[in-house]
Amino acid sequence: MSRCILYLGLIFFLCNCKGEQKMTLDATNVYKSKGVEIPVYDFENFEPLLKVNDNKTRVINFWATWCKPCVAELPYFELINSRYSDNEVEVVLVSLDLPQHVETKLIPFITKQHIQSKVILLDDPDSNSWIPKVDGNWSGSIPATIIYKGNTSTFYERSFTYNELEKELKKML
Repeated sequence: MSRCILYLGLIFFLCNCKGEQKMTLDATNVYKSKGVEIPVYDFENFEPLLKVNDNKTRVINFWATWCKPCVAELPYFELINSRYSDNEVEVVLVSLDLPQHVETKLIPFITKQHIQSKVILLDDPDSNSWIPKVDGNWSGSIPATIIYKGNTSTFYERSFTYNELEKELKKML
């Protein structure tokens, strides 16, 4: 059995070593309801998303349904997601809602707002340890956004208008 696992791991490694890094995250859970899937990550399993080097530009927004400025700017991230999908841009909306509110608040919100961007839930209560790993200057307030491509990354602890967000994105393209 262990030999089989070792061979499968070796095959997986060799198949993924073609000069292209694939983003694989291990969700600890997945909420599924009303046609919406929300994968759940602790920070250890989420952190690789902050370091993918595959020619894509990533826009990672930390938000919550209870945060008014976050909700106000979500349509701008959705526009970026739809307008730049051909330009190797991936928008990831990282919800910081409480896990017990996923079924009652997060999924209904995503459904009502017709959110098409990838939404994940970051469920790691030890925010004092993971916030500085996202960015050393982050106070922990939201909305917060990272725009990165390869080793070039910019962190923003603020909300955006569409024009501001697009302007910052274009700096990475």
